[in-house]
Amino acid sequence: MGALAAYIGGANLFVSVKRPNLANLKKYKGKKMKALILGASGMVGGEVLKACLECENIEQITAIVRRDLGVENAKLTQIIHSDFSDFSSLDLSGFDICFYCIGTYTGSVDESEFERIICGISGAFASQLKAQNPNIAYIHLSGAGADESESSKTLFARLFGKAENHLKSLNFGRLHIFRPGYIYPVVPRKEPNVFYSAMRVLYKPIFSHFKGSSTTSQILANAMLSVALLGGEKQIYENIDINEIGG
Repeated sequence: MGALAAYIGGANLFVSVKRPNLANLKKYKGKKMKALILGASGMVGGEVLKACLECENIEQITAIVRRDLGVENAKLTQIIHSDFSDFSSLDLSGFDICFYCIGTYTGSVDESEFERIICGISGAFASQLKAQNPNIAYIHLSGAGADESESSKTLFARLFGKAENHLKSLNFGRLHIFRPGYIYPVVPRKEPNVFYSAMRVLYKPIFSHFKGSSTTSQILANAMLSVALLGGEKQIYENIDINEIGG
């Protein structure tokens, strides 16, 4: 079984974390929806995929990926796409909701690559999606501290703000931006640095009690799916909102 297949299977080797309850989604009485996911191989995107596979209101899921996820499910279609700077060759029409979950960690790549990932890929994809599917509900994973003025001296804050501003300018049918703080990974992974290794150990006894600054990948995915299906009053959801909706 591949790493993502284990992920979808619910492997949890760190601590016992209660999976969020999806019962609130039973309130949704509308049509069955078709979902599009970018970043399904990642920590958050993998949980979004799992939640969508479990949700009876999602009838079809398409994941745009660079390589096969190692997951087989009748609801899931994978589109292997190598060039994430250009999505013009893809048919992005016919979807009701889109989950954008691509990201990286500050310090894991140089500044130019960080900007390419946070702003370049996001901008290229969103612009193409808007051209083909203007009324879609777009659910975007950003980060806490995003600076909409784009003037912050902190790289991640400035670039998250820049990416968000581009999305707002496109005027999707619905746009919901999620800004989590620290995200606790509930499945096995290699931590990117010492800071994240320490946070993983300290999350349950300490940081899980700080609802305004940390959450889990499962709670975040549940919140994103809930807002996608049920709608939401806000365009921007901060960490405390995420825990209230998805916990």
